[in-house]
Amino acid sequence: MMMELLWEHKGKLLGILAGFLFGLIYLFVGFWDTLVFLVLIGTGYYIGRKLDRKEDLREILDRILPGKFK
Repeated sequence: MMMELLWEHKGKLLGILAGFLFGLIYLFVGFWDTLVFLVLIGTGYYIGRKLDRKEDLREILDRILPGKFK
């Protein structure tokens, strides 16, 4: 019964947990450090998603930093 309820509302629970985690990070390290942390997470997700799709790492890096990896 409890697991069914949790499974039914998993998106809400994950959102609450993520908000709580980022709220704690904000309280302990500050706004700008939290913002940098989120940008790094987003960049890691972006690169990981491209690698999952079997894209070439050099092409990804060339799009991010043009002319540096030729």
